Amino acid sequence: MKSLKEAVAEAEEKKVAIGHFNISDTEAFWAIINAARNLSVPVIIGVSEGERDFIGVRQVAALVASAREEFDLPVYLNADHTYSVERIEEAVRAGFDSVIFDQTKLPLEENIKVTREAVERAKSINPDILVEGEFGYIGTSSKVLSAIPEGAEITEEHLSKPDELAQFVRESGVDMVAPAVGNLHGMLKNGKNPNLSIERIKELREAGGVPMTLHGGSGISDEDFRKAIEAGMSIVHINTEIRRAYRAGIERVLKESPEEVAPYRFLKGGVEDMQNVVEARLRLFNKL
Repeated sequence: MKSLKEAVAEAEEKKVAIGHFNISDTEAFWAIINAARNLSVPVIIGVSEGERDFIGVRQVAALVASAREEFDLPVYLNADHTYSVERIEEAVRAGFDSVIFDQTKLPLEENIKVTREAVERAKSINPDILVEGEFGYIGTSSKVLSAIPEGAEITEEHLSKPDELAQFVRESGVDMVAPAVGNLHGMLKNGKNPNLSIERIKELREAGGVPMTLHGGSGISDEDFRKAIEAGMSIVHINTEIRRAYRAGIERVLKESPEEVAPYRFLKGGVEDMQNVVEARLRLFNKL
């Protein structure tokens, strides 16, 4: 199996993107694995700090390893939104393929300093680990939003700037970077999310010189996804959208069978609905 670094390089060359989907239980895991198997495409499973605490750090690593072995599937594991060096070390030692160190609320110089420390610690444990840094605040919650989060406004001032991003990448030593380009975490309740700045994506990819990740993919239009991938986004994160599908699927089954108490029966609806969303996104990201 190709390494994640090789898979990302191949995606860039083909002008496609690897889908990144978050889980916190085995039902979501199977929804993503089944979708990737059906389409024969690489996929990244992400777990935030909270999700890792729920499903287990070593346990989710074992799940991903088992899928690779059983299905010969290019599935990768990412420690999503990690806020301390200690939690970075924990994920690296557990065998994760990549880690994301999130210090976007800090000023540039401080973000560089602490991110550089995280990179050095991670690479000292596993030189092949991919470390992603974040530059540009887009909110933190993967949920349905009533309004754009404070500090993540979609204005020229809040978009990542090419010269600052280049400095961040150069001085922190990250392998990948997640910028603010009009995206935000979560989905707006009353309509689709704001349009992305495609021109800024192009400028940032050229300035940074490393692969870029589009966070906050839920709520973005298909057309913006296509343009963003063409402009330089190699990984796309989806979380809120599949969480909604999971819940809706469970509610559908319980409405049809209100007396049902067997989890494997009513959870199946969530798996099915989530898998449908993941497959649709993977088709879009891979031009299938």
